[in-house]
Amino acid sequence: MTKEFGSGGSLARALRGVDLDVPYGELLILAGPSGCGKTTLVSIVAGTLEPSAGAVSVLGQDLVAMSNGRKVRFRRENVGFVFQAYNLLPSLTAAENAAVPLLIAGWARTRAVEAASELLDTLGLGSRLASLPTELSGGQQQRVAIARALVNDPAIILADEPTGNLDT
Repeated sequence: MTKEFGSGGSLARALRGVDLDVPYGELLILAGPSGCGKTTLVSIVAGTLEPSAGAVSVLGQDLVAMSNGRKVRFRRENVGFVFQAYNLLPSLTAAENAAVPLLIAGWARTRAVEAASELLDTLGLGSRLASLPTELSGGQQQRVAIARALVNDPAIILADEPTGNLDT
């Protein structure tokens, strides 16, 4: 697979000849300097960015051939995301933010928030369930983002620098 941005003299090749097969259940960590294509590769595997050439098969599904609507359903049902910038909704509490994937999947609000709260408690945020993102430290916000990625038990978790703000 390849991914290019721009054209002509301003053509930038983010990915060249990537051929990757990750068996189900395996952990894969991409490491490299800024600008080497890690986020581009994660975005293509997530189906949020199209490759310039090549095939993308995730869980036996051809992402390139999928319609945008089908990709949305595929991500909702199969993928958990941990974003580098957290992407928490500022008007929602920690528990509500973590519950978003369950709410999108059609869960009742009370049940979704309860499930998210249990997971947040496991991640050490049981006392911060009602806190808004602005009331949380960067590490706590990242834990909420991680809980949001895990709450619906996805087959795949894609994370872009998921531990940058966590306590070491």
